[in-house]
Amino acid sequence: MKFLITVGLLVFATTVFAQTRVNPVIKNYGGIFPVPDAVEKPDPNLTYNIVIEIERASEKPDTLSWALNNVARLLNLHVSGGVPKEKLHVVLAIHGGAAYTVMNNETHRAKYGVDNPNLKLYQELSAAGVKIYVCGQSLIARNIDRNKMVPQVKIATSMLTTLTTYQLKGYAALKF
Repeated sequence: MKFLITVGLLVFATTVFAQTRVNPVIKNYGGIFPVPDAVEKPDPNLTYNIVIEIERASEKPDTLSWALNNVARLLNLHVSGGVPKEKLHVVLAIHGGAAYTVMNNETHRAKYGVDNPNLKLYQELSAAGVKIYVCGQSLIARNIDRNKMVPQVKIATSMLTTLTTYQLKGYAALKF
């Protein structure tokens, strides 16, 4: 009997405290938990200019990039926290191993034998106004064909110049 009561309480507690993730901007990625009782929140009166260095490669070629999904989380968190979507200006500077995520599906499949799991996320990020650049130096060093990339991704001279340019324009810098 004691066991059944314990199990019942665990099920009740899990149900009561369980929350559902929400996706206010990037609808299919970067789900976050609303925290209505938070005392530290993003300021809806500010404009958020953010440049993000994306270096982390996917752990496996058939898995979604953690770093790109975290960009989706960033957007969803700010909007969930009260910042209007129009006040979010996000720029990605992709390089290193993450450069392989920018290959179009045909090229990705030829290299890894699987579809590129990041294609729809790139589409949603771009549709939300995120500017997406890949380091030209990384493309050349990794023999990634600039003509066989995801169409939402544009080429930059380098990640280094993209980061410094946007930082000098007043963008906060993050690294995923």
